[in-house]
Amino acid sequence: MAAEQAKVDPMHQFTIEPMLGSANWEIAGYNIAFTNSALWMLITTVVLFLFVAGGMKRELVPGRWQMTVETFTGFIDSMLEANIGKEGRKYVPYVFSLFMFILFANLLGLLPLGVIGLHPFTFTSHFTITGALAILSFSIVLIVGFWKHGFHFFSLFVPHGTPLPMIPAIAAIEFISFMIRPFSLGLRLFVAMMAGHVLLEVLSSFVIDGTNAGALWGGVVGLPSFLLMIGICALELLVSGIQAYVFALLTSLYINDAENLH
Repeated sequence: MAAEQAKVDPMHQFTIEPMLGSANWEIAGYNIAFTNSALWMLITTVVLFLFVAGGMKRELVPGRWQMTVETFTGFIDSMLEANIGKEGRKYVPYVFSLFMFILFANLLGLLPLGVIGLHPFTFTSHFTITGALAILSFSIVLIVGFWKHGFHFFSLFVPHGTPLPMIPAIAAIEFISFMIRPFSLGLRLFVAMMAGHVLLEVLSSFVIDGTNAGALWGGVVGLPSFLLMIGICALELLVSGIQAYVFALLTSLYINDAENLH
């Protein structure tokens, strides 16, 4: 009998599905279904809250948990001070929450829960989520910029020393570059997380198909694919941290523009 072929759809893992019979829940004509994406956002929020709460004991001799939280907080504080200056300290709560939320979301999406029948959902692999986070950061930049500088904030689009005849062209280019920031910020995280998960899913299909095809193909295709999956998983852990850091770093750089009009 022919070996059963693996039916692996690399894109199925990104499907947003309603849960708890909420598919038809509506308010004022808008669907408010509680989805798997919303569930994992809630789980990430709870895990982040517990993580921070566990590190706020303020013990005289800090334990490992408290030291871990203080290390992350100090890391974000140092990053903001380096990019914004002393004014950056007031943004620590927001940037810290943003960084940790993305980091935990990325890491929780990599948990091997499939072995017990559960399937983690990486909501940062959806542009709607990463785009919303980017728009939130961009909104803070606009609010801070106009609150602190008023209409002088528009001088951000005309670099100091620009020749007078070049001002219209330079201002237009700078404005377009500025408005693209939230799109590129959200797109970068979304693409990085989606690509890694698609690759892992494709490799898993090679492992299953190779194993089903017999010992020969299992050794030639399945085993190398499995070993490559282990390497990709390790890389994905690194990417999860790097993407959270890049998102937080670019947010701090954009806030610096609003604070200091560089």
